[in-house]
Amino acid sequence: MISGDPKTTWQGRVMNTLMMAPGSLQQQLELDLNVMAPLVQQAKEKTGIKTETKGPKTKAATSREEKRRRRRATAKYRSAHATRERIRVEAFNLAFAELRKLLPTLPPDKKLSKIEILRLAICYISYLNHVLDV
Repeated sequence: MISGDPKTTWQGRVMNTLMMAPGSLQQQLELDLNVMAPLVQQAKEKTGIKTETKGPKTKAATSREEKRRRRRATAKYRSAHATRERIRVEAFNLAFAELRKLLPTLPPDKKLSKIEILRLAICYISYLNHVLDV
């Protein structure tokens, strides 16, 4: 099971949300999270994404920003950025597809938008909570 600080990591925030889900759904979502976490980490390592905090701006920081701006203007950087974005979007769409598989709809193969998937998931979780309470 993945754990993390609920205030700083996405895994921690997801686990907090899962604690409110019904048992079997919670287990399925934990399993999905355990599958997705290594994929996200792998994509970050592959693309070189780092999560660091920015310090106060100084003259040296301004110089670094200028260098960064010049570097970002290169075709190589734009190409790498496009690749990272493509991987991020693919992971995002994969997560929506996995969530979609868990939701009942008529007909079962009905195409749903992302917002419809989220709204349906909210309703379905509420329904399952209601069923457990009765």
